[in-house]
Amino acid sequence: MGEMESFSDWMSSLNEKLTKIPLSQLAIPGSHDSMAYNLDVNSSVLEPKKLKALDTVLFRAILRPIVKKWGTAQVKTISEQLDAGVRYFDLRVAGKPESSDLFFYHGLYTTMTVKEGMTELETWLRKHSKEVVILAFSHFKEMADSQHNDLTSFLKEHFKTKLCPKTQVPSLKDCWENGYQVILSYENSCVHDDSVLWPQIEYWWADNSDPKEVILFLNSQKQKGRPEGLFVAGLNLTFDGNDMLLYLMKSLKEETTAAYPQLLDWVKEQHQGPDKEGINIIAGDFVGVNSFVQDVIQLNRAENGS
Repeated sequence: MGEMESFSDWMSSLNEKLTKIPLSQLAIPGSHDSMAYNLDVNSSVLEPKKLKALDTVLFRAILRPIVKKWGTAQVKTISEQLDAGVRYFDLRVAGKPESSDLFFYHGLYTTMTVKEGMTELETWLRKHSKEVVILAFSHFKEMADSQHNDLTSFLKEHFKTKLCPKTQVPSLKDCWENGYQVILSYENSCVHDDSVLWPQIEYWWADNSDPKEVILFLNSQKQKGRPEGLFVAGLNLTFDGNDMLLYLMKSLKEETTAAYPQLLDWVKEQHQGPDKEGINIIAGDFVGVNSFVQDVIQLNRAENGS
C-alpha cells in the first residue's frame, strides 16, 4: 500500500523530462481550504451568511460546533500535508476585530495565525530544497487595505529569495537553478503590481454536494480547454447553511469520505501535459488520509510510459 511510500520529495525524483516543462503542465496535488484543520470552536462564525446571523448568545453553544464539523476540511497539519506530497495550498485569510493578528478561516477562525502557519511552511521548505509550493491567498474577510499591505510585506520578507517572480510559469529546473520554492498568488486589487505577487489562479469550483455533479462540471470545464498558466480542478463537495442544519448528525468528513471512491476514479482517468484535456493542479479535502495525493502524483509517471 502507498501508506509506506513517502511523497515528501516527489518533485525532486521526477523523470528528468518532466522537470523541464512548465509547472502548469504537471499534475500537482493540492488541498482545498488547506488550513481548516484547527478551527476555533470559540470564535465567531464568519460564514455561511445564514448561520452567521444565528451566531447569537442564545444559539452560540449549539451552532459553533456544527459549523466546526462542516468547516473542518482537512485533518492533517500543513507539515503533514507537505510530507504527504501536497504542493498547492488554498489559503483564506480574515482579520479579527479584537486582534492585530490575521488568521485563516473556514466558517470559523483558525486558532493558528497566518504568521505561525507560514513559519511552519518555510521551516519545511528549508529541509526540502527541491520542492516547490504554490500558495493561493484569496477569499479575504474583515481586512483593511493596511492589513493587506502588512501581510504581503510579511510574506515577501519571510520567503525572500524563495519567491518566484511572475514572468512565465517556470519549470522545476528553472526553480532549482534560481533557488525558487514559492509561487505566491494574492487575489486582491488593493495590492499594487508587484514582481513576486502572482494574480489569482483559476479554480474550477462546482459548488455542488453531489460527487457526480462535481465530476460532470469538471469534465465540462475541460471541454472548454485549459486556461493559460496554472489552474486548479476543485475535487471538493460544497454544502450550504441549509445542508448543515438539515444534516445535523453528519459532517463534511463523512460526506466527503463516502464520495471519494467516485472522485478518485475520475482522478485516475486524467493526464498531465500541454493538450486541451490535460489537467494541472487537483485540489481536494481531507488530503493525506487516502490515495488522493498519490493518485495525482502518479499521473506524472504515466506520461509516455516514462
